[in-house]
Amino acid sequence: MTERGPLAAVSPLDGRYARYTEPLVPYASERALMRARVEVEVEYLLALADLEATPLSIDGDQRAALRSLYEAFDDEDATVVKRLETEGYDEYAATNHDVKAIEYFVRLGMPDGLSADHWIHFGLTSEDVNNLAHRLLAKPATEDVLVPELREVRDTLVEMAHEYGDVPMLARTHGQPATPTTFGKEMAVYASRLGRAVGRIERATEGLSGKLAGASGTYAAHHAAYPDVDWPAFSREFVGELGLDHEPLTTQVNPCDDLEALFDALRGANNVLLDMDLDMWLYVSDRYLGQETVEGETGSSTMPHKVNPIDFENSEGNLSKANSDLVFLGDYVTTSRLQRDLSDSTVKRNIGAAFAHCLIGYEKCQNGLAKVVPNEQVMREELDSTPEIIGEAVQTILRREGYEDAYEQVKKATRGREVAIEDFRELFADLDVSEDVRAELDALTPANYTGIAAELADSVDGESD
Repeated sequence: MTERGPLAAVSPLDGRYARYTEPLVPYASERALMRARVEVEVEYLLALADLEATPLSIDGDQRAALRSLYEAFDDEDATVVKRLETEGYDEYAATNHDVKAIEYFVRLGMPDGLSADHWIHFGLTSEDVNNLAHRLLAKPATEDVLVPELREVRDTLVEMAHEYGDVPMLARTHGQPATPTTFGKEMAVYASRLGRAVGRIERATEGLSGKLAGASGTYAAHHAAYPDVDWPAFSREFVGELGLDHEPLTTQVNPCDDLEALFDALRGANNVLLDMDLDMWLYVSDRYLGQETVEGETGSSTMPHKVNPIDFENSEGNLSKANSDLVFLGDYVTTSRLQRDLSDSTVKRNIGAAFAHCLIGYEKCQNGLAKVVPNEQVMREELDSTPEIIGEAVQTILRREGYEDAYEQVKKATRGREVAIEDFRELFADLDVSEDVRAELDALTPANYTGIAAELADSVDGESD
């Protein structure tokens, strides 16, 4: 059998898009999960040794040797763990149990002079290890990979907001010409929304919580062995040392409300970018945005002239897939039959896949933003060809001047008709207003009717909320 590579991968995440998902390998791969489990087992063993109640003693060199089991965990170690699970290794028969294989791996790595095999996994259930391991992966995957990528997208949007804050552009509401805006102000809206979304993700990541309370969440085995130990306090300190909040009341499983909050926060950020992907696609379609060509790139297999907005389309597809996965994950991991069933085990292995689709979506979005340039001439021509959009300003100024039927007058003159700017000038000439007001009205143009859009665009900064 030939060795499988990207071209034989079942999933595009490890095939076509492998170069994009590479940053998540340390957090989303089977090897990563094994390493995180080893970390939990080792640190738990060391925490037991620190308890006065136990006779276990581990010196500094032995601690360093034990920690090296996860700090230096590599492909060879992962292969050993897999063999322990599936076919047996050394004196151990196949466990057919992934967490038990981790326990035996730690036994095999026990430093010389330390007899502590019976203390590994002491009083634990597999879910004590798994729930902590998954969060030890989800936390840095979010903080070190996904959030920085989102921040990069937001920084680009802020730069575009500032650079194009005074570039006027026809707005559309219900798909129809509406009060003008500026391209920069529209980018500022997305930058602001994304900043809030990133802040929500960061808060959800900080709130990830773990449990360590045994087979039914009652500390029964721990209490039976050492009834005088304050096991909830021990658990709280241990989980805290791993960088997680402590979940005090659980069944065998962590309720996973914390993970659901993280998935929902990611989905919120994805929705902002999906909204933007759609708008950018439409702006390209309307020729408001030009796209820089890439040397040698083919836009269409039959139409040589085309430069397609493929990055925004790819981002849209991956973020939609990510959101579908995140909704499913959030719904599924927060439910369990009575105190435990195993269906969530296989589901949680797909967290990394959801994160990977997020990452591809963010990178493709960033690539798309890097290629687009506002076509100011097209925007200006569109504005000039729709003078009726200053009707809002006209009727508002006339209301200020006491015209009770201002709206109706402008509606009669403009709605459903092809209007030229000269038609407005004729209307203004017949109005019973002061010359100052007439001059104010005559100065109105579609291009200068953008309110304080430029100031709004300039007000957005690079900080998340």
